Amino acid sequence: MSQKNIPYGFQTIENDDIDAVGNVLKSDLLTTGPKVAEFETALSNYVNANYAIVANSGTSALDMAVAALGLKPNSEIITTPFTFVASSNCILYNNCKPIFADINKETYNIDTDQIRKKITKKTKAIVYVDYAGQPCEIDELKKIAQDNDLFLIEDACHAFGAEYKGKRIGSLADMTIFSFHPVKHITTGEGGAVTTNNDEFYKKLKLLRNHGIDKPPSERADYSYDVKMLGRNYRITDFQCALGISQLKKIDRFLKRREEIAKRYKEELVNTDKLTIPYVMPNVKHAWHLYPIMVDKKINRDTIFTSMRQKGIGVNVHYIPIYKFSHYKQFGFIEKNYPTTEDIFSRILSIPIYPKMTDQDVDTVIREISNSLRG
Repeated sequence: MSQKNIPYGFQTIENDDIDAVGNVLKSDLLTTGPKVAEFETALSNYVNANYAIVANSGTSALDMAVAALGLKPNSEIITTPFTFVASSNCILYNNCKPIFADINKETYNIDTDQIRKKITKKTKAIVYVDYAGQPCEIDELKKIAQDNDLFLIEDACHAFGAEYKGKRIGSLADMTIFSFHPVKHITTGEGGAVTTNNDEFYKKLKLLRNHGIDKPPSERADYSYDVKMLGRNYRITDFQCALGISQLKKIDRFLKRREEIAKRYKEELVNTDKLTIPYVMPNVKHAWHLYPIMVDKKINRDTIFTSMRQKGIGVNVHYIPIYKFSHYKQFGFIEKNYPTTEDIFSRILSIPIYPKMTDQDVDTVIREISNSLRG
C-alpha cells in the first residue's frame, strides 16, 4: 500500500484465499452447496453459538433477524442513531418504528440510561451496535430486556472477535449480526451472518434467507415445496463462503495486528494537544474495526478531514447520525434531543486501521495527524 494512499480500511487477500475460491469455481456447485454449511459451522464454533446463518450482506442479516422476531406493525425498536443506516433501516423494512436513544460520551455506544427513558408499551426490542469494535454494556442491556420483556439484537458488524467479560461476542444476545464487507475483520466480498442459540429463530432465519421456502432442492423428493414466510433471496455463494472459511483461519493474526496498530496510535497520540483517543472499557476485548479520534471543540473537524485526504490519508467520519438523512426527517426526530450524538459527530474522525498497514504507514498517519492539528 503506497504511503500516498492509505485508506481507513482495506482487505487482506492472500494466495490461499484465492486458491480456496478458485477450487469452488472449478466445482459443480457455485451456490447452495457444501461450503455454505461448512462456513456456518466454522462461524458458530468460533463465536460459541449454537447456530450461524450466513447471508449475502450484514444488511440482509439485520433484516432477517428483525423479521424473525415476528413483531406486529408499528412495534417500537430502540436503537442508536450513531451507526450505519442499515442498523435502523432493518426496523423500517419490517414495518416497525425506530426509536433513537442518545449515546454514551465515552464509548460512543448506546446509552443504557437513555434506553430506559425511551421504553413504552409498544417497545418490543433493542438493536444495539458495538461501535468501532467495542462491545456495549451487555449485562445492563440484558437486565433492561428482562425487566421489560424485550428482544435483544446485537449489531456486531464492527466487533467480530471482540469479547465481553471473557466471552466472545456472538452468543450473548437473542441474535447477533456480523458483516464480512472488505473493510471488516474477515471478508467474503459482501456477506453477513446471524448467530443465535434459539432453535425457533434459527428455523425462521433459514426460511427468510431463501424466499421463505421450506425445502432446498437437495431435500426435495419431487418438485414440490411450500412457502412458509415472506422471505427474500439473501443467499450467499459457495465461493464467497470458501473465502470466508479461509479468512476465518487467520482471524487471530488479523485481530492481533489491529491491536498492535491501536496500541501504537495510543502511545503516540495520547498526549497530543487538541485530540482525544478512544476510551476502552476494562471488561472488554476491543476488535478495533475503527480507530476514532476526537478533535477539540475549537478545531474544525472538516478542515482536518480535508487536510488528511489531500495528503493521501483516507480518514473518514463514522457516522452521520441517521436522523439527519432526508428519508428519516419524515419521522420527526429532533436533533437537540441527541446532544451527545451531535457533539461527537461534529468532532469525530476515523483514522486508518487494517492488518495490511505497515509500521511506516502507521507512522505516516501519526505524523500527518500531528501536523494537521498544529496547522
